[in-house]
Amino acid sequence: MPHTGTLILIMAIAVLAPLLAYAVGRWAPVPVAVFEILLGVLIGPDVLDWAEKDQLIDVLSHLGLSMLIFLAGYEIDFGAVRGDTLRRSVRAWLVTLALALGIAFALTGGAADKSFVIGTALTSTALGAVLPILRDSGNLRGRFGTVVMAFGAVGEFGPIIAMAVLLSGRGPGRAGVVLLAFAAVTAAAVVWALRPRPPWFSRIIARTLHSSGQFAVRFVMLLLACMLGLSAAFGLDSLLGAFAAGLLTRLILVGAAPDHSGDVLGKVEAMGFGFLVPIFFIVTGIEFDLSALLHGGRPLALVPVFLFLFLLVRGAPALLLAPNDLQRRDRTALGLYCATCLPLVVAITTIGIDDGTLGTSEGAALVGAAILSVLILPLVALRIRAAGAGERHRSEVSESW
Repeated sequence: MPHTGTLILIMAIAVLAPLLAYAVGRWAPVPVAVFEILLGVLIGPDVLDWAEKDQLIDVLSHLGLSMLIFLAGYEIDFGAVRGDTLRRSVRAWLVTLALALGIAFALTGGAADKSFVIGTALTSTALGAVLPILRDSGNLRGRFGTVVMAFGAVGEFGPIIAMAVLLSGRGPGRAGVVLLAFAAVTAAAVVWALRPRPPWFSRIIARTLHSSGQFAVRFVMLLLACMLGLSAAFGLDSLLGAFAAGLLTRLILVGAAPDHSGDVLGKVEAMGFGFLVPIFFIVTGIEFDLSALLHGGRPLALVPVFLFLFLLVRGAPALLLAPNDLQRRDRTALGLYCATCLPLVVAITTIGIDDGTLGTSEGAALVGAAILSVLILPLVALRIRAAGAGERHRSEVSESW
């Protein structure tokens, strides 16, 4: 099928997926991304073989991943995510990194390059995938949502830094210098973003917000393109630039146009979740190597092993180091959300397979476990919190009597 036909098929799936999620949601709130991935596998080369990838589809998929990471960066409110919560989230991720690398070295028999790929993949949190679930369930705002944001942001940003140091092909010293240079430029951009904007800036945002001008949306896209270009110029993964662009955009819009920042975000989210992000998840399904996973017993057996490792390495430290004011059910739900991963696992395994350090069967097992994490863990977390809310309500009723 030519790329135009594949793109039409992908967009048809993008329309079908929320309908399926809505229908199934009567019994279980399954994330839309799960249906997008599964339907992508269905039309992929290992099942129906209807979809053919080309450069256009690849570019749109990469933009979808960048938009997902950008929106995750935008959602971080440094006014709320700070202090003890931020310190705990950093400590939890550092424990995760140490556990992940140690377990990866044990699994690979000390093969450093392969261990770095597997270990880094085990440390990620799919904040971009978790955010829509939290928002749709009404759990994004409030104390619990703030804690998930803090732990998820570190779980998204930390692996990107680890990728730059461990998977870039540079030595640790040179990689550190490049990261410091990128950080210096980003810090200068943050200082610029915090400066008061001239009065005309907020006026033109307001005047063009509901016109064809759309100055704010175009400005956001320019900022995203600049940060993607900057990360590419430094030889870093573009996801680092996308995350930084999200942080900068929030600082600029909240400072310059606080009354309209929500409307601007809504328009950018519509572009992302309505077009680019679904393409990324569907293409992830199309690219999923189902034949490698089903070839022999070992790759398929590794899927539950990796899923368990996501829970052990990423979920357990988050649960144990969660803020003390969270109730037991909320701490458990936090661990499950933190163990939910996919976008960075796909990116990291792709790097490992392209470099020849990771086998296709092992990469398929990692991605398969990540897909299961998106399917299972948020659903369990939602049910745990819902049961806790029911218990709290019954307790309040009994106390009132």
